[in-house]
Amino acid sequence: MSQLASSAPFRVAMAQVNPLIGDIHGNTSLVLETAQLALQQEAHMVVFPELTLTGYSPEDLLLRPGLDGRIFTALERICAARLPLYLVLGYPGRQEGELYNMLAVIHEGQIIGRYRKQRLPNYQVFDEKRYFKKGGEALLLSIAGMRMAFSICEDLWDKTVMQQAAVLGARLMININGSPYHRNKVRERRALLQQRVLEGGMPLIYVNQVGGQDELVFDGASMALDIDGRVQVQAPQFAEALSLVDLQLEPPSAAVPGMAVGQQAPLLERDAELYEALVLGLRDYVNKNRFSGVVLGLSGGIDSALTLALAVDALGAERVQAVMMPFEHTSAMSLEDAQLQATTLAVDYRVIPIAPAYEAFMEMLAGEFAGRPSDLSEQNLQ
Repeated sequence: MSQLASSAPFRVAMAQVNPLIGDIHGNTSLVLETAQLALQQEAHMVVFPELTLTGYSPEDLLLRPGLDGRIFTALERICAARLPLYLVLGYPGRQEGELYNMLAVIHEGQIIGRYRKQRLPNYQVFDEKRYFKKGGEALLLSIAGMRMAFSICEDLWDKTVMQQAAVLGARLMININGSPYHRNKVRERRALLQQRVLEGGMPLIYVNQVGGQDELVFDGASMALDIDGRVQVQAPQFAEALSLVDLQLEPPSAAVPGMAVGQQAPLLERDAELYEALVLGLRDYVNKNRFSGVVLGLSGGIDSALTLALAVDALGAERVQAVMMPFEHTSAMSLEDAQLQATTLAVDYRVIPIAPAYEAFMEMLAGEFAGRPSDLSEQNLQ
């Protein structure tokens, strides 16, 4: 493997990207474009998230018979670019008839290493044992004088994979992820990764996917921790990013590489974190399904006001249409507040009274309601 001058840092670009589930060709283009950006930033290595080529999680798309061929073509395309840096990315790969959650390390057109995920999550939203066979072997590569180990997401939620790498002489762990968000998740990850660093005695680079996919939101928040468990580089939450990590092996006999302080995106407070998760989830649900925009009802109340703000922040006012549907119980204040909300956020606003539709339903159901006292049924019709 290539060597660097002892005084020169080895630069790793953490590619916090937002792939589209199932769009293998488009995701491959995303990998190549991002790798070029990493080269412009003088990176020696670019690291992508788990299952980048398919997006995470592809679920039953993994069962389609044409998947293997499309993945093979994607890897060939990346190799054909012969990029002058190390490229680490995740993909579903088949070996000896079995499908694995895999990682490849590519350098100047050659796949120089492959890794198979050892710990398969099978709880909550995860169902990996349905699709993948687990691996059992570590991957260590000597790159720029460093013994690097590689792992995938859940591998680090169990201490044995880090210990396995340490026993084999690893001096740096690179971990790729498709880790979805829940409240306070980034702080939970930090605590866990700090524990793994101290157990394994080596720095750690953690790269996570960002974006929304159906009911899941991936928050990114990739990070790099030094040998003491300090977060020296923190990528932003809920946004794509290419964050740089500078590793220094000085002197060459040093036990582990040093790590320079880099980007320090601030972690969001609780309410801001929840809001950004909702915005990202909505934006990607609409855009990835190629919807032109959204229509939502305003009542003049707090719930619909918050929904309107989320929609505008996610999509822009020009892609949001608000509708007020007043009835006999609608107050003048509700009408005024709904109008003010729409005007403030500059969205298209329409008032469509529902009395004619309600009366038509009541006439249609008159026979069914005859002789019965009025109750919630009439209210629910509106």
